[in-house]
Amino acid sequence: MPEAQDRIIDEWMEQLIQQGPEGMAAVFTRLFNLAMRFERENFLDVRHYERTDERRGYANGVKPKRIDTQAGTLIVDVPKTAGTDEPFYPRSLERGTRSSRALMLAVAEMYVKGISTRDLADILDKSGIDGLSSSQVSRASKLLDHYLEQWRNRALGEVRYLIVDARYEKVRIDGIVRDATILSAIGIGPDSRRSLLGVSVALSEAEVHWRLFLDSLVRRGLRGVQFITSDDHAGIGAARRAVFGGVTWQRCQFHLAQNAIHHAPSHAIRSVIGAELRARRLECQGSGYRQCGTSSSGQRYTKSAPALSPWLERNVPEGLAVFSLPEQHRSKMRTSNPIERSVQQEIERRTVKVGVFPSVDTLLRLVSAVLVEIDEKWAASTQPYIKWKPDTASTV
Repeated sequence: MPEAQDRIIDEWMEQLIQQGPEGMAAVFTRLFNLAMRFERENFLDVRHYERTDERRGYANGVKPKRIDTQAGTLIVDVPKTAGTDEPFYPRSLERGTRSSRALMLAVAEMYVKGISTRDLADILDKSGIDGLSSSQVSRASKLLDHYLEQWRNRALGEVRYLIVDARYEKVRIDGIVRDATILSAIGIGPDSRRSLLGVSVALSEAEVHWRLFLDSLVRRGLRGVQFITSDDHAGIGAARRAVFGGVTWQRCQFHLAQNAIHHAPSHAIRSVIGAELRARRLECQGSGYRQCGTSSSGQRYTKSAPALSPWLERNVPEGLAVFSLPEQHRSKMRTSNPIERSVQQEIERRTVKVGVFPSVDTLLRLVSAVLVEIDEKWAASTQPYIKWKPDTASTV
């Protein structure tokens, strides 16, 4: 075997000598194919062309797959197996990432349950898998679920600013498609870094779900919260006051403006509300939070829009708490957009491929895997998300 490997390497070296950099793609393709073949041999516990009763299955040819690399676009031969207890797929390919594996498991679970979706066969085919059994899906799921559960229950520490948000996905329960709520939270700690604190998926009532989620963060050690930003989701107000009573709350300014426009009774009034709210923010920025919180929001609409006027008086002040923060923090905390752009859009990019999830657990697995990868990316960044000053704690 060593002599055969030396002969292969000599051939590749000769190819590089003759073709130079232009031969890199071909050499890399051959090297990649060889690595995947060795991985399949280890998976089957048998060498190429070897016969033994201890083998775990059989080699079953290869399937071409296009991959993009720094050496260019390559067509590699992905080894296939047969007669194994679980599907084989080379760890070196894209499906090795946790979110891709979770997406694959979601599709596989739908496949074995017989749920008809036109994209299922295509996704399985692109992944080099001809078919799966329920036992194979179950075994693969347990390996990933154990890691994700550890991440969701890991210990937390001091977090000064908190951003929470919710989104909804479709889940099939007893043959009925229902809305499942996904709650997630971003925390900014004393180290100026942001991190994803946790996630929860449930079909429960809004307030019950929110309170359980926030309580779980506290039980895991979350402390020191001074400021919370969120949209005015159903149930979040009562849950927030119960768990973080006394903590300053900022209602997302973006969604507040949208809600205000929806409450306007005519197009003429809708066309000016956005400009008025922007002017109000500038007024607060110049005069300070205390003066800004006392000025009227909707007195001018008392006659023209009687229902809108009290709504503005009651709701607009909830969007002005951010002006109590240091000026350099306001852009990051005035809306829940940081969690929507960084987190929710990435979740949607993955979940849209599934459509209707076969269970709450399947949805939780995929969302958790996406959040873990985002969190790891943030942890690797050297840039602070919010810079603290020595007197920050006293100004919030």
